[in-house]
Amino acid sequence: MKSIYKRQLFMMVGIVFLSFSLLSAAFMLLSYRYIIADKRDAVERNAQDLAELVTQYVKSPFSGDVTDEIFTNSLLTVSKASDSLVVLADSNGKVIYTCDGENIYLFTSTVLLPQFLIQQVKELGGFTGMTNLDGLYPESRYVAARPYTISAKNQSVMVGMVLASADTSSVLEMWRATGTIFFFTAVVVLVIAVIAASLTSALQTRPINEMVDAARKFGQGEFDVRVSTSGDNCDELHNLAEAFNSMASSLAQVEAQRTEFIANVSHELKTPMTTIAGFAEGILDGTIPPERERESLEIIVSETRRLSRLVRRMLDLSRLKALTENVTAQEQFDLTDVLSRVVINLEGKITQRNLDVDVQLPEEPLMVWGDPDAVTQICYNLLDNAAKFAASGSTLTISTAKKEGKVYTTIQNLGATIPPEELPLLFDRFHKTDASRSEDRDGVGLGLYIVKSLIGNLKEQITATSEDGVTRFTFSLTSA
Repeated sequence: MKSIYKRQLFMMVGIVFLSFSLLSAAFMLLSYRYIIADKRDAVERNAQDLAELVTQYVKSPFSGDVTDEIFTNSLLTVSKASDSLVVLADSNGKVIYTCDGENIYLFTSTVLLPQFLIQQVKELGGFTGMTNLDGLYPESRYVAARPYTISAKNQSVMVGMVLASADTSSVLEMWRATGTIFFFTAVVVLVIAVIAASLTSALQTRPINEMVDAARKFGQGEFDVRVSTSGDNCDELHNLAEAFNSMASSLAQVEAQRTEFIANVSHELKTPMTTIAGFAEGILDGTIPPERERESLEIIVSETRRLSRLVRRMLDLSRLKALTENVTAQEQFDLTDVLSRVVINLEGKITQRNLDVDVQLPEEPLMVWGDPDAVTQICYNLLDNAAKFAASGSTLTISTAKKEGKVYTTIQNLGATIPPEELPLLFDRFHKTDASRSEDRDGVGLGLYIVKSLIGNLKEQITATSEDGVTRFTFSLTSA
């Protein structure tokens, strides 16, 4: 398979070659026709002028001697000036003499012009064409024949004909010379075009080759490779290189998140497994006395359940794509009812952390558009996250507000302030800071990522703020 470089090079060279071929063919044809036409017109004018000269000299049938020295000298002058061979013949086509601008050649023997030429001059009043006059000329020449006449009984009578001819070899030679110059010019331009096309193709394909090499390195796990983005900012290859680098950065970020996720999972799984193994071994080898075995078994059960929750949360990642793709936004439902049910479902966790809940919801139904299951998942994850990181004994606040066709739901908790640099990362997949790890013993950093994905599929927005220990998550829904 040919590379892009070769295909582009061959295409550009082919276009240049085809263009010059068509241009040269048109040039050669037009120039040939122009040169021949110019020579033809000159010969026809000479023949006409000679016919008028002879007509003026001959007053009556052969009353003027066309072999007269004064007349022949006049013909020699005209022949030399026009660079034409002149033939003088009578009305029957018998050649009287010829002159080449230097000499007069009288014909004593009978030499007749071709019959077709005689007939055409008599019938059409002239002849124009390429002929050697049946051997009178050694080569074909461009010949123009015109009759010369006298007046007799109030009518013109043809008494003979004058032929002027031109050698086309000089014309053809000039045409060939012009064609040769044009050909060599075309070759030079074609060579320049090949070089320019080669350099241009190489410059255009170099970024693509760099991307191919970078992609191969990505496949080998080298995510720090980038391609150069030199060139015009409006250039398509420059934009492609920037997009490629952006993709590479995203891949590197995903790889970093994957590594962080594995580290988090390893850390979170290792702790309960170590606890379970330690208490189980203590019971088996008698290190733990019988009176503490029940307490130890309760710890083992607690850690086992915690381990199960961690595994279940990790499985959410594989279900996330199907969960977000099934979201629809074509159903009306009561947002107040959804929020109330979520609060009831999380009542045990809220009570366990000794939290109060301030629910600021309207008494009448608050109808919105969306997917009830998706919105339930959003509210559950946000409230669960708020309860998880709220200070013990503080208050969780749930409120709604309608504005410009939208319903904005805010879930607020009191606790540690999230650093500003952390806020943009809250909704990233697997994001989980070291500071939160000790507090968030169940999570793996997917809850807020799921929220962001569901909100995005609903074509809505979510924001997060954290100032002076007050953290708020606000998402929008379309009011019904």
